[in-house]
Amino acid sequence: MTITTTELPNFGIEYTGASGHQLVDRKAADECQAALDQFGVVVFREIGIADADLVAFSRLLGELVPSRTSEHEFPEIDTISLDPARIDEVLAYYRRGNFLWHIDGATQAVPQQATLLSAQAVDPAGGDTEFANTFLAYEALPAERQDALTSLRVHHSFAAAQHRAHPDATEEQREMWARVPARIHPLVWNRSSGRRSMLLGATADTIVDSTDDDGGASVLEELLAWSTQPQFTARHQWREGDLVIFDNTGMLHRAMPFEATSRRLLHRTTIEGTEAVA
Repeated sequence: MTITTTELPNFGIEYTGASGHQLVDRKAADECQAALDQFGVVVFREIGIADADLVAFSRLLGELVPSRTSEHEFPEIDTISLDPARIDEVLAYYRRGNFLWHIDGATQAVPQQATLLSAQAVDPAGGDTEFANTFLAYEALPAERQDALTSLRVHHSFAAAQHRAHPDATEEQREMWARVPARIHPLVWNRSSGRRSMLLGATADTIVDSTDDDGGASVLEELLAWSTQPQFTARHQWREGDLVIFDNTGMLHRAMPFEATSRRLLHRTTIEGTEAVA
């Protein structure tokens, strides 16, 4: 079987012609990791990977984050849907926050390293996934702006993201969100590799010690708008059987809106983080 490789516009790489079981191999996993480090997003078109192979391949990439909901027969797999018939109703409500730009685990000391999404069913009416590369966005800033950002620290909270996703929430819901622990991270994430990205998105609400009337919210909004310009973004149109892997530490992502009744269904595995935000 011939495997074709295509570099995508802006960033990302796509492979066609592979089979799911081929990935369950040390060499294949190492090659995928190298591509992920270089391109940020790796797409295997219509690979049709079985759940058991998805878990086995994911383990070759790192330690897995267990599903919090045990909604799937494999405890490492999350079922990504908005349909309460498929997943817990409360979880379906919270996952509307996926329509906003975010990174996973922004309220943790060490955010997740990478995410794998396997398309079980797709909906042509919606549900594409967009990525914004904050490595590239930071590198494109003027040097003096880069320097000015390196000392800033940002408050991230689950409540901030849910307020944006559900502006009409009840006071009881807001109080419940506020009980989820928040986290303060540097705005600029310095890696041991020497690369830098920005930690932005729906969880970022204020800049610590900001003297601005809005607590630095307008600065965060400006940087998010900068980072999500067309030259820093990519959009994946799902086909059934696609497998997409992305570097969660440098890629904002969001799902394009779709209805709760949509047949769209993804299976997700998540790789534990290895490098704290510093």
